[in-house]
This record gives sequence, structure tokens and C-alpha cells, in this order.
Amino acid sequence: QVQLVESGGGLVQPGGSLTLSCAASGITFNLYGVNWYRQAPGKQRDFVARITSSSIPTFAEAVKGRFAISRDNPKNTGFLQMNDLKPEDTAVYYCNVYSGITNYWGQGTQVTVSA
Repeated sequence: QVQLVESGGGLVQPGGSLTLSCAASGITFNLYGVNWYRQAPGKQRDFVARITSSSIPTFAEAVKGRFAISRDNPKNTGFLQMNDLKPEDTAVYYCNVYSGITNYWGQGTQVTVSA
């Protein structure tokens, strides 16, 4: 059974930083890309960043230059480092892995950016 568990969310002031983690189990983690999405209240779920199985990153324009993405294959964990956070980054952040057949999602972790 595949499980993705996000952690690391919380309340942070504008300009602050957070690092989210996505711990995977039940899947051969190193074979797949890891995606991060976010969903603000009343809005659709939006793409944030992706890291391929070869560790090539892609970012949404809204976070480019502020967020970094990485992975630790031996630990089956992906990371989203978020810097210079803004109130508009407030959302529930989700980890996603697409196996080619099934889309797997974590339960999400809340990030709130507020003074």
C-alpha cells in the first residue's frame, strides 16, 4: 500500500522559511518524480514544483527563485524548501507521485503565512 505523508507545515511570518517533507512508503521511490501542489481556501489545487527521478527540478512561476526542491532516495523522502514566504503562499500543500497508472496523494500539510 502506497502512502505519502507530508510534514513541516505551520505558521510563519512573511519573509520566513519552512521546509516541507514528503515521506513515501510502499513504492520504489527512486523510480518516480515527486510533485508538490497547493490549494488555498476556495481555490483549485495548483502545481508548485516537481523533481524528476533524475533530480531535475521544475517550478511554477509564482515560486521560482524562492522555493527549492530536493529528494533523498535512500530515505524515500522528498523536500520542498520554501523561502521568502508571502501571504499568498498560504495553502494546504500536497505531495504527489504518479506511477504511470495511479496518482498518489498525501493528506496535505497547512502552511500559513501571516504577521
